[in-house]
Amino acid sequence: MTSGKKRLLIVGGVAGGASCAARARRLSEAMEIIIFERGPYVSFANCGLPYYVGDVITDEQKLLVADADLFRQRFNIDVRLENEVVAINRASSEITVKNRRTGELYQEAYDALVLAPGAAPIRPPLPGIDLPGIFALRTIPDSRRIRQWIDTHQVKQAVVVGGGFIGLEMTENLVKRGITVTLVEASDQVMAPLDPEMVASVHERLRSHHVNLCLNDSVAGFVPAETGGLVVKTQSGQAYPAELVILAIGVRPEITLAQAAGLEIGDRGGIRVNDQMQTSDPNIWAVGDVVEVKDFVTGEYRVIPLAGPANRQGRIAADVICGRSSQFRGVQGTSVCGVFGLAIATTGANEKTLQRFGWNYGKVYLHPGHHVGYYPNAKPIDLKLLFSLDDGRILGAQAVGEAGVEKRIDVIAMALQMGATVFDLEEAELCYAPQFGAAKDPVNMAGMIAANALRDDAPLVHWEQLAERNGQLLLDVRNVSEFETGHLDGAVNIPLSELRDRLKELNPDQEIWVYCQVGQRAYYATRVLRQHGFDAANLSGGFKTYEAVAATGHQRVADRVK
Repeated sequence: MTSGKKRLLIVGGVAGGASCAARARRLSEAMEIIIFERGPYVSFANCGLPYYVGDVITDEQKLLVADADLFRQRFNIDVRLENEVVAINRASSEITVKNRRTGELYQEAYDALVLAPGAAPIRPPLPGIDLPGIFALRTIPDSRRIRQWIDTHQVKQAVVVGGGFIGLEMTENLVKRGITVTLVEASDQVMAPLDPEMVASVHERLRSHHVNLCLNDSVAGFVPAETGGLVVKTQSGQAYPAELVILAIGVRPEITLAQAAGLEIGDRGGIRVNDQMQTSDPNIWAVGDVVEVKDFVTGEYRVIPLAGPANRQGRIAADVICGRSSQFRGVQGTSVCGVFGLAIATTGANEKTLQRFGWNYGKVYLHPGHHVGYYPNAKPIDLKLLFSLDDGRILGAQAVGEAGVEKRIDVIAMALQMGATVFDLEEAELCYAPQFGAAKDPVNMAGMIAANALRDDAPLVHWEQLAERNGQLLLDVRNVSEFETGHLDGAVNIPLSELRDRLKELNPDQEIWVYCQVGQRAYYATRVLRQHGFDAANLSGGFKTYEAVAATGHQRVADRVK
């Protein structure tokens, strides 16, 4: 028996479902809204779970964003905890719900249904995967079990499997608790959304904190150790003892309910939705980690389990259900991760993706301070900007550093969403005081370098081109002492301060590739040379970028760094 009101039923809470429910109530006082959550919490901060395990967050209650009582009292929303939706009858517009406390099955009718069941941690069918001491982290009960296991077993050694967001955050928090960590990653780098050369400093930082970083290797299985605990065996034949294993391989959309109901599932394994978050059934919406949505830059469908997009998707679904015209613009993958004092941030497409699509793109590397150098404690930011060579449109950016990283990526993320170009970054008016930035902010600098290349004022060449060098002169314009410390094989050293007086030493018929430590002096030198008739280009990012590339194992470049 229903009340006669329009009924909105929501499967799952946390970010997408909870934001949809709250938004729908703000738009409609007349609607009946019910959230069904199979777990014990309707809305919690799952991004804070690694820090709860690490005792950075000590009060579990701080992780509860909102409870069932708050939803009832503030929003007049019925929240049914530990009630799992087990079936959807699209013909009758009903769901079947199982009360997990009593085992009771019952039906509820809907006018609009929103699916927000989230995603589940990937748990591959490896030998020994179900042995005690192997955990994934997704919910508050998960974090509680991990904390209890650490305390009960006095864990001293752990293996973290996977070098993504959760893997890095768990690694840091376990180390903070005095636990020795081995991090196993199947790829040749951690943080897959970034390009390999951008994570060299992340690898270095992990190792400096005594993390045993095992790249290009994957777990083959788990066996009990004779002295207690586990042994983690890898495909390369390594064996790592541990009292605790954290699986941080990734997550998979929870599509069982949608599949059984015959809803369209996309190629990436998520529920396929349109820009109004509608599924293939016009009365059913889906939001959050369970959906496939279009990438804002490439237009391809992607599954991106991030809280920001999930919240926006929930709001958009509520808008549409309540009769408003609202569209989801797509995902950019804007994200940040902290590990041992480093911030690692990205937005938009990475170079790997642009290469896969065959796009005509350009890139710049720069290493500016997060504020002016004369103010104490300026920290360098390693920044990479990707843009279209056709029109200068921003395609993506990545940054790593100790301070000011997320601020710059946030600015570029907004510019990207608005379809801005590198010429817009040149002109962006941003906050400046000595302790916060510079009159030419790193964002401005990235735009200027890219714009100078597009205008042909200071063309760029990149590290990949070193191996194919064919007669070009490598000109190092750093000081002699810097050159002697380390330089590119075959380079000639003429310090910038001497360049104008030594132009006659250069062959006007030979193309010149100029470099310095980070790119600034080489830019000045490139302008001098080009105005004197030389064909000169700046090696983007300078010697610092080459050292980062060499550290990632790109042997073609490493062989040329002396």
